[in-house]
Amino acid sequence: MSFNSPFTGNVIQPTDVSYASYALTSTTGSVQLEWPINGNATDYPAARIMQVTTTSTSYVLKMPPANQTSVGQDALITNPGATTLTVKDYAGVNTICTIANGQSKYIYISDNPTSAGTWKVIAFGVGSSSVDAAALAGAGLMASGAILNQSQSVTTFSSGFTATEADRAATYVWTGGGGTVTLTSASTLGNNWFFIVRNGGTGTLSITPSGGDLINGSGSLDMQPADSCFVACSGSAFYSVGLGKSTQFNFTQLTKAVVSGTYTLTSSEAANVIQKYTGTLSGNVTVIMPSTIQVYYITNQTSGAYSITFRTSTSGGATAVVPAGQQVILLCDSVNMYNASTIAAGASTLALGNGTVGAPSLNFSAEGTTGIYRPASGEFGIAVLGAQIASFAATGLTITGTGTFSSGISGGTF
Repeated sequence: MSFNSPFTGNVIQPTDVSYASYALTSTTGSVQLEWPINGNATDYPAARIMQVTTTSTSYVLKMPPANQTSVGQDALITNPGATTLTVKDYAGVNTICTIANGQSKYIYISDNPTSAGTWKVIAFGVGSSSVDAAALAGAGLMASGAILNQSQSVTTFSSGFTATEADRAATYVWTGGGGTVTLTSASTLGNNWFFIVRNGGTGTLSITPSGGDLINGSGSLDMQPADSCFVACSGSAFYSVGLGKSTQFNFTQLTKAVVSGTYTLTSSEAANVIQKYTGTLSGNVTVIMPSTIQVYYITNQTSGAYSITFRTSTSGGATAVVPAGQQVILLCDSVNMYNASTIAAGASTLALGNGTVGAPSLNFSAEGTTGIYRPASGEFGIAVLGAQIASFAATGLTITGTGTFSSGISGGTF
């Protein structure tokens, strides 16, 4: 039944009790709350703020009849005990909410046609005076007083390493030449791991999955200087997100004067695709390029009877020799320097590699083992099907095997 005012006909609000503390034990069992109507004292009045503990989950807290008060009547209940507290309606049939240890929940009546009524619940979380944010901070988060803020630690590195779960949400900046970051298997990292990487160095940084995993569908991702991206794991593969590439397409030229010895280009110098070398050489010159994937247009405008050799900082890589007066296109695969010019336009000479008897420097597309090569210093060799048949030296011609002469032999002594 409803309690109505004889003067207004409206439902009478219970007399407000601000705070109450109850313990549900074997002595009390489940507790039935009552509205403190008209100020009448009851054993268990429903207060606006209640602190309730229980020694057993079988003991429940029952709210008073919903139809004895107005819609909007509320209560904030805190459970500081060790056992979960269950709050039910007046009949003890329907559960309004459960309150775990240290939690608080705010309940209020949204409809009251019956004694059970309809109750709404808002979780207030823990009942302590402040949250220990430091205990909650994980990867990508940091405690700032009592709140959590996003966090992105930055680590510079110049030698390769393996990225693990501990590197979640971290930012790494590469500062070396060529290098490799190996990724722990995708199944180990799981479908939510990520980290951020930037190539701030002078060479190619390779991001390489392990155990047959792929990144962007490939076995590795090569990042050029100034590239940056998120590397995200799906649990079975890796993907780059927001891979930053240079959007500057215009060519710039480096003009560098050389004399002799070794010159190591800086990253800013090597960023020039067109490079012109000038000066009067007093000895051979070696130019060391960054260990990165790039195409270079080289013009050697030096004077003197010497040449310029181009190589990367990686030992053992192929080199490219550019004599004075030549213009060539060089390809760098981050380790080797290759001369991409089939004909050096405007040059008076053409330089070939030494080659071998099985792979002559100048050969035929249909038969790569037949051609000419340089067997040793001061020698010119002819190879047919991978075998030397003749060689020329300052002392004359040497033929391997027999010779056939259709017009005879004349001159000299045999």
